[in-house]
Amino acid sequence: MNWTQLKQRLDDYEKLMRLDKPIGILLLLWPTLWGLWIAAYGTPGWMLIWIFVFGTVLMRSAGCVINDYADRDIDPHVARTKQRPLAARRVTTKETLLLAGTLSICAFLLIWPLNALTKWLSVPALLLAASYPFTKRFLAIPQAYLGIAFSFGIPMTFAAAQDRVPLLAWMLVLVNIFWVIAYDTAYAMVDREDDLKIGIKTSAITFGNKDVAAIVICHLLFLAGMAVIGHLIRMSWVYYTCLGLALALVGYQYYLIKDRIPERCFRAFLDNNWIGLTIFVGTFLHYLLINKRFW
Repeated sequence: MNWTQLKQRLDDYEKLMRLDKPIGILLLLWPTLWGLWIAAYGTPGWMLIWIFVFGTVLMRSAGCVINDYADRDIDPHVARTKQRPLAARRVTTKETLLLAGTLSICAFLLIWPLNALTKWLSVPALLLAASYPFTKRFLAIPQAYLGIAFSFGIPMTFAAAQDRVPLLAWMLVLVNIFWVIAYDTAYAMVDREDDLKIGIKTSAITFGNKDVAAIVICHLLFLAGMAVIGHLIRMSWVYYTCLGLALALVGYQYYLIKDRIPERCFRAFLDNNWIGLTIFVGTFLHYLLINKRFW
């Protein structure tokens, strides 16, 4: 294999892991950081931060590789995905499975310094990530299952910081599921016509002409839930100010998706990164103010 071929292969692996499209990493990372900051009362320590940040990158990458393996016979029929490396047969199924396995092992080795509870929780986290791509065959709203998978970093952060997973962590998981359903339904609206042709189930299809209303309702339930959690842990005004900004961002997303134009729906999906960031900023600043120090 010459340098040009090697470079092309590495580029295909990058695309297989979606490292060229980091939005998925960010949407998985923000709830994990909310949980970590709350669990550690604003002082998680650099080791935990680096472990969960890199762990998020590894697990999201592994999930994307498994997703492409599961959809290897579907992606060639969808305009947006037909040029993915496995769909275009630029990489083999064996390479794909080896890459997914390597990423999963690296993610487990990353949490090796942490306590036993965190390690045990990594098992269902991996199973959720690996099984989600197949739920699109039979679940009416597979986005809800994705919500569980994308929320499992939260109990792991509590396990790592407190060596327990209190009710508060599971509340945060439940609330985050509504957010995932909201943004991934907007994402599914982009591919609705292709998904109908090939028989894939998505929330955008299940909600039908109520899809926009469903997205707004899920966003509002998410923000209301975050407000309740903020009340329970006595968050300060800065946190609620950021929730207000997040509500304004939801309003803008409604403007983007109301006409169901695919390009605008995709833009709305991407803009959820700002919602996640805004809530993290509110959480970070709250603890910064009450702790009177960064570390």
